[in-house]
Amino acid sequence: MKTSLLSSTKDPMGTAIADYYKQGKAAKLRVFSSQFEEDEIPVAQLFRSYEQMPPLEQKALQLAQGKILDCGAGSGCHALALQAMGKEVQAIDISPLSVETMRLRGVKQAYQVNLFDENYVEQFDTILLLMNGSGIIGKLANMSAFFNKMKQLLTPDGCIYMDSSDLRYLFEDEDGSFLIDLADDYYGEIDFQMQYKQIKGEPFDWLYIDFQTLSLYAAQNGFTAELIQEGEHYDYLARLKR
Repeated sequence: MKTSLLSSTKDPMGTAIADYYKQGKAAKLRVFSSQFEEDEIPVAQLFRSYEQMPPLEQKALQLAQGKILDCGAGSGCHALALQAMGKEVQAIDISPLSVETMRLRGVKQAYQVNLFDENYVEQFDTILLLMNGSGIIGKLANMSAFFNKMKQLLTPDGCIYMDSSDLRYLFEDEDGSFLIDLADDYYGEIDFQMQYKQIKGEPFDWLYIDFQTLSLYAAQNGFTAELIQEGEHYDYLARLKR
């Protein structure tokens, strides 16, 4: 697992977030992948209010309790919503400009931290991994390392709320069957690279994981996975507990 932090010169998403906060608008945040055509992330969407969030995210925020960790917090929209509910939340991100923006927006505890840093050893009752939060695991090969870190950070009765998507719909044939090469890499392992204006980030791995596969890895690592809610398009919210 990568444990590094971003620098401001290699932080396209953070720069886009900072621009949008300061100017009320941002340029195109471009996303590249060897598996897909070029796409873009609407930066305004990263600043959505609780009312604008999809039902899966709203549900996770409602269920979060105790001392909460918001991982990959971005602009801080989830942390701000939790604070508005009167809940205690710590928001972390590897992006320095995102963390700076979160603080300016009023997030009380916002830190530039890599979740997998061995020196990061606080304890939380709820850990949130939202907006396809399984992505930060990167690859299935990292699942054991991920669950070991969760054991380190969770209180004995604590739990994780994670959302993800099953990308099998990308391989669906006209007759409803799925054409997936089982000999190939797992179909949810995607590589991405972002660019904002002239700032190009380093390539990174991102994991979309179907619920059945998540449940299997959870069981292998001493956790149970519970399907809390399904979205409208192969997405879902899961609760993971020891």
